[in-house]
Amino acid sequence: MRNTPHSELIAFIKRIPSVKGNVSSGYYDEGFWWIKFAIDIDDPYAWHTVQELACVVNYLSIEDRLPTRFYPVSPAPYLNGGPKNFLSWIIENTDQEFTPDNMKEWLEGRLPNPVDDLTQWEID
Repeated sequence: MRNTPHSELIAFIKRIPSVKGNVSSGYYDEGFWWIKFAIDIDDPYAWHTVQELACVVNYLSIEDRLPTRFYPVSPAPYLNGGPKNFLSWIIENTDQEFTPDNMKEWLEGRLPNPVDDLTQWEID
């Protein structure tokens, strides 16, 4: 199977605690990439995962932010159901020069290491 441009980032995201199910990816018409995944909201690491990703992707430095965004997306809850099954999260870039490999490097360098070792994640 040929690797997609997102395959290494997808493999890394799948190792993050509380990420569940499939991780999908693609490109917008303008050439910007995106990664979409679900977080198990019942997992004790869920909000730690959200906080860590939000920090790195959205707000690592006030003066020199990454050209990326991390945010939740959902279909209409009144038509589909609650967040347990229908809330997803997106990471996307805002600069075509910033690749999925760049994002993986930033996450690897700043999330708990190794990312799938639960002892490295602080639980209150």
